Amino acid sequence: MNPTFPPNPSITFFDPLAELLGVGDGLFHYCFDDVVKLSGHACPTVAGAFLMTVRAMRELYGDETPVRGGIRIGIPGAEDQGVNGPISQVICYLTGAAARNGFQGLGGQFSRRGLMRFDSEPAAGFGFERLDTGAKVALRYDPSSIPPEPAMMPLMQRMLQGEGDSASRRQFQDLWRGRVIRILEDAGGRTLSLV
Repeated sequence: MNPTFPPNPSITFFDPLAELLGVGDGLFHYCFDDVVKLSGHACPTVAGAFLMTVRAMRELYGDETPVRGGIRIGIPGAEDQGVNGPISQVICYLTGAAARNGFQGLGGQFSRRGLMRFDSEPAAGFGFERLDTGAKVALRYDPSSIPPEPAMMPLMQRMLQGEGDSASRRQFQDLWRGRVIRILEDAGGRTLSLV
């Protein structure tokens, strides 16, 4: 797949487990196209999960390289509530933090299991905590400040009802992709807030 979204923002993690097991130098560089491949689509929710993770790592690590597997995540609400499922999958992919089904580690080290919990109060936002220092940050994401173009929703309804021709389909795709790009280019300036 050729890159279809802006290459920035992007983020690099150091994964000590990957380094131990010989996966190069353990550095993993992610851009939005990577989480699109994981999700199978691009949307404001997937963009928000990506932007929250990038912002949280900047808040927690500053100029240091974030450590994959070294972050605890708190998701506000149940895993099947709203869009928590897709958001948690993106955050897990980037940070390595997993729920009960995660990697249990090697020799008592590198465990990812239980680093993601779905028990936070909604008002608490999405929580990110460094395991080494205990530093924490919580974020909220609201894409409503970057609304869709007025024609997008009627076009989507036509597509879902099987009524659109190829020109309508292309117009819908351009409008959908355009909103996601605007959200990414804003880099959380209007859509993210610290709790």
